[in-house]
Amino acid sequence: MSVSVIIHINNEDAMVGEIDKLPDVRDTIVVVHNPRRRDGKDVHYLDDDVSTLIVPWHRINFIQVLPSGSVEEVIGFVRD
Repeated sequence: MSVSVIIHINNEDAMVGEIDKLPDVRDTIVVVHNPRRRDGKDVHYLDDDVSTLIVPWHRINFIQVLPSGSVEEVIGFVRD
């Protein structure tokens, strides 16, 4: 199951993508599938046909994990 994330890269705009699993402490790279900007547009420094990006850890500031669809269905806003 893939995990949707926002990756914040040094001196670049954040990008959204999917990763196969959360990174381990021993990992030196992060493999991102379907990289795109937060507004859904293409990342300006990638070619149009790129579908997978390998980013080394030393370039990443932090990664935000987005909630999956199943979590949204279970935990929702309740108004009394």
